[in-house]
Amino acid sequence: MTRGMVCAPQPEAVEAGAMILKAGGNAVDAAIATALVQTVVDPQMCGIAGFGSFHYYLPDRGEHGFLDFHGRAPENVTPEMWEDLIESETEDGFGYILKGRVNDIGYGSITTPMSLRAYDEALKRYGTMSLKELLLPAIEYAENGFMVRPHVSTFWNLVEAAGRVPHIERIRQIPATRKIYVKEDGNIRKPGEILKNPDMAKTLRKIAEHGVEDFYSGDIANQIISDMEANGGLLTHDDLKAVNVTPKEALWVDYRGHRIATNQPPGGGIMIGEMLNILENFDLKSMGHNSSEYLAVVSEAMKIATVDKDLYVGDPNFVDIPVDRLMSKEHARECADRIKRGEKMHVPRMKASETPKDTTHISVVDEHGNCVSLTHSLGMPSGVVTEGLGFMYNGCMCVFDPRPGNTGSLAPGKSRFTAMCPTMVFKDDKPILVLGAPGGTYITMAILQGILNVIDFDMDAQQAVSAARICTTSDVIDVTNRIPRYVEQELVEKGYTVRRSPLSYHFAGIHAISFDDDGNWVGGADPGRDGMAMEV
Repeated sequence: MTRGMVCAPQPEAVEAGAMILKAGGNAVDAAIATALVQTVVDPQMCGIAGFGSFHYYLPDRGEHGFLDFHGRAPENVTPEMWEDLIESETEDGFGYILKGRVNDIGYGSITTPMSLRAYDEALKRYGTMSLKELLLPAIEYAENGFMVRPHVSTFWNLVEAAGRVPHIERIRQIPATRKIYVKEDGNIRKPGEILKNPDMAKTLRKIAEHGVEDFYSGDIANQIISDMEANGGLLTHDDLKAVNVTPKEALWVDYRGHRIATNQPPGGGIMIGEMLNILENFDLKSMGHNSSEYLAVVSEAMKIATVDKDLYVGDPNFVDIPVDRLMSKEHARECADRIKRGEKMHVPRMKASETPKDTTHISVVDEHGNCVSLTHSLGMPSGVVTEGLGFMYNGCMCVFDPRPGNTGSLAPGKSRFTAMCPTMVFKDDKPILVLGAPGGTYITMAILQGILNVIDFDMDAQQAVSAARICTTSDVIDVTNRIPRYVEQELVEKGYTVRRSPLSYHFAGIHAISFDDDGNWVGGADPGRDGMAMEV
């Protein structure tokens, strides 16, 4: 048995990871087992045809870094192919509304499926158990069924603002998808009802037997591409065969005597670094947690990082990103000085609409000091399931800029920016916090506040993820319903537009593990999701 802790948004997945630790696996094994069960029990948040960012710290092996597996635009993509279809940009700058919603749902919305390759690569490099062993819990849930949880049901019934396809269409528009998720009477399952997915079970069994190459170049690949060709999809055999995982070093930032390790572009870690550098120039603790002064300063840092992200941050294989300048203390001081002078950053947008937040996360630690922070996603689920395969493909094409010549514009083989940023905080070269979150562009803003809560306000993981949050990715400060109304009024008096959510817990779903002074673990599962932390 290996002592450790797993924290994630799904109890079934957490338990699966914990049982792998109990069976003697390490943190990497547990993280992959958790991710595979998430594929089954949260099938629109993630999947084997998704993408993500895998952060590992393995002190006994002297290994620390990332496996980057962001989805890539298929080779059939051209920069101008959607230029005439633009209706609007999402308010937070994380996607576009196009005529016919061709980038939002259906076969044209799919980028290369990366996740399965990444899980296999992580195990081969750093795990102690086989993918075949770790697939067993996921196969069991697919075959025997899982209980629909409130968050899954909420997602299915969610109607996005201003032009996004209602989520119910993502599970009933494609016949093979509808067969899995819609009952014979035309209704979808309610919380507490059981959902079985025997086709996914068969696919996972086939991968367990024949390995991941079956998915990328074998029989499963043939089924995938036949479906794409029959329905106007962009993916080809060459796209699948080219899928690989990219090892990357961590992106580091120093903050108040701590060292924070996060991911490099096209991940959102650069925003975390820039915001922390700016906020280091303020005595946040003396302002008071979630005071109007504190929220105004944090919001300005969020807006500055958002504007810089929109202008400069994309796929480093296609874009020359000024990482050194954006991460510099000098740049941060200049930004802080503007905030101190009372200047308010403007976040430019086209006609704005909201964007979905469809992702999931895992934090794992074990008794050997190994730590894993894994964020993986479908972006927005495409709604597409190939008949007989059972899993849903990602819908990541929606975030590419349909206007040629911009940082996030379409290009063959290009990855788009994503806010996912699995992060670890170190003090005296020892980890004190492992965290990450699902939540679209809310992710970076939630992770920032989680880090501030721990470092500046001495909270443990559960306190840090439970504290009321805000999010500012436009000229509007969005606040949860637990931010006091007098604080909101003070922000309005400072000249800010404030929008109150009816939700008490919102703006991403942080799942974290912190270490107390004695080295004990404290798990923090976001109360706004269905998850938990489990120690073995």
